[in-house]
Amino acid sequence: MKYRILGKTGLKVSEIGMGTWQLAGFPWGWDAPNEKESMRALYQFVELGGNFIDTAWVYGRADEPGEKSGKHCSEELIGEFVKEAKNHDKVIIASKIPPKNRKWPAWKGIPVSEVFPPNYIIEMTESSLKSLGIETLDLMQFHVWQEDFTDDDGWKDAITKLTKQGKVKHWGISINDYQPSNCLKTLDTGLISTIQFIFNIFHQKPEEKLLPYAAKNNIGLIARVPLDEGGLTGRITKDSKFDDDMRSVYFRKDRLEEFIPRIEKLNKLFGDEAKTLSELALRWLLSHKELSTTIPGTRKVKYVVENTSVSGGRKLSVSLMQELKKHAWERNFYVDREPLLKNSGYIEI
Repeated sequence: MKYRILGKTGLKVSEIGMGTWQLAGFPWGWDAPNEKESMRALYQFVELGGNFIDTAWVYGRADEPGEKSGKHCSEELIGEFVKEAKNHDKVIIASKIPPKNRKWPAWKGIPVSEVFPPNYIIEMTESSLKSLGIETLDLMQFHVWQEDFTDDDGWKDAITKLTKQGKVKHWGISINDYQPSNCLKTLDTGLISTIQFIFNIFHQKPEEKLLPYAAKNNIGLIARVPLDEGGLTGRITKDSKFDDDMRSVYFRKDRLEEFIPRIEKLNKLFGDEAKTLSELALRWLLSHKELSTTIPGTRKVKYVVENTSVSGGRKLSVSLMQELKKHAWERNFYVDREPLLKNSGYIEI
């Protein structure tokens, strides 16, 4: 495993991290996941040199009235791992504070007082620390964001207080889907050290502004959705179906019809630079020197092995990187009414 520095945090993180949205179930199917397999996946990840684990208070948790709830949320499962593992002190844990109004993404016009009021930031940080069974978080991130929040002093005072108390070492933002520049003004405050953002072969827009800014200002970059919710693994076909799973919407039939021809084109580009589509996708990300780490999500040992094996390999050739620029595909499969959401400020095109 190779390691990179997470911006001005100074933390040395594995360039292949581990995303844990799937680790505890919801919304990746209502059936309870195999917790033993999830725990084995955590152990395997660390044994293979991985040390960056990204989670969130809401992962695996359904806390809205009338919703089903998983047996364990991601933070609690990771907390069990930290308690059991002999080498847990080598693990760097990042979590996220959910918006108080439970609205993803953060919408323009809604004040930060409804999304991240100061006392709520403190309350949720302490809740995550309790779930994880630790006294200090290496990195706490805001789970949504809008630049309109920047000038408010409430969130600034809260994170400053938590840092002084030793409860959080560093602060970051997990920015709204497909809004890679909706954070630059906030970064200018100097209070935020990392940005987590969607970045993959299809969504290349972060190259325009975010990556250059991060390189100039020493911001740690965490790429999420590196495999496009499984689309860039090569395992999804035109007949794929997902029951009780968020991907049942993301990859519904009409979207698969758009998606599969693009995958077929990518499958012809490997040459001798990658053996699988997922390797190509991860190697494409790691070919960006500005990136600190990427967090493919999994709860299965075999995928941990597959993902981590990409670390340390050669960067893609300049010619292949140029060819892959032609395969950028800016779209948002998380929503159904894209034109309306564009007008509301949800999507940055």
